[in-house]
Amino acid sequence: MSMQAQLTKGKITLKGSARIVTEFFLYGINSILFQRGIYPVEDFEVKKKYGLDIWVSNDQQVTKYLTKIMESVEEWLAVGKINKLVLAVNSRETRETLERWQFDVQLVGEEQVNAGEKPKPPKSEKALQMEIQAIFRQIAASVSFLPIIEEKCTFNILVYADSDAEVPTTWTDSDPLHIKNAEQVRLRSFSTDAHRVEAMVAYRRDPDLC
Repeated sequence: MSMQAQLTKGKITLKGSARIVTEFFLYGINSILFQRGIYPVEDFEVKKKYGLDIWVSNDQQVTKYLTKIMESVEEWLAVGKINKLVLAVNSRETRETLERWQFDVQLVGEEQVNAGEKPKPPKSEKALQMEIQAIFRQIAASVSFLPIIEEKCTFNILVYADSDAEVPTTWTDSDPLHIKNAEQVRLRSFSTDAHRVEAMVAYRRDPDLC
């Protein structure tokens, strides 16, 4: 579904915004898994999205895992019950978290307009795409500042939802998987007419440089 199809009377609806943010999460996670070498290059294929070539996993297990999570994420976004999504990259051997990609989500569609002020105009599809492109370019450039991952890794997705959100029975509570003495880099953000997403990555400091 294109961004244009999500527009209603010029404004992106909450449900349409939930779809856009969920797609961003799905493609963003895939891009991180590729750029950080979590899986072999041959496990990915190029897809065109946001006017960019984005590497997406073709591994059936990874695809099934992400698709299942995103079904719940989209439902929660559409009713404003999610505030954060985290991709944690962990060592397979030690289970230590090496990188933690965090995406904070805020509702922005209910801002008060003071008397005499004009309501904020709807964001154009072009402006939205440019903001998202900037984040993907930062993800691609992350290899220039993140430490090289030399060990075999796996990943976990953490979703921070409201306490009254209906959680699938197959989901379990998880440790936040924080990194001790982490370095942090704040990335770009993007916003629709209903959600704002702010991104950052935390990573394990090289002990040889301490």
